[in-house]
Amino acid sequence: MKAGCSIVEKPEGGGGYQFPDWAYKTESSPGSRQIQLWHFILELLQKEEFRHVIAWQQGEYGEFVIKDPDEVARLWGRRKCKPQMNYDKLSRALRYYYNKRILHKTKGKRFTYKFNFNKLVMPNYPFINIRPNGEPTLWVE
Repeated sequence: MKAGCSIVEKPEGGGGYQFPDWAYKTESSPGSRQIQLWHFILELLQKEEFRHVIAWQQGEYGEFVIKDPDEVARLWGRRKCKPQMNYDKLSRALRYYYNKRILHKTKGKRFTYKFNFNKLVMPNYPFINIRPNGEPTLWVE
């Protein structure tokens, strides 16, 4: 990892939502790939200290709002060691996830997006489903 780049650690308990362990591999984990933006957003959403910047929408499973787009972009830029990062660049990366159906923009709500958790789990563990309460379940045929 480059000097000066910060890492947001895996949350320990709480936060309301739990994700599979594969979603929390750090860059230094053996065999892991660099962090992706969707994973970084999940990390921010799990941390109480970032609630003023990004937060889950109450009553909408998987939906979140970016309260301070410039700060989220700055944090992402710091994480990826790209000091020129801004929200325009970050939102371009978010749009990449639309075609992959990992997340989509919520119509009529500014800076609001919704995760498709089943799509995030399927490529990694096709037999696991994430219920709205955040509990993983095995599919049995």
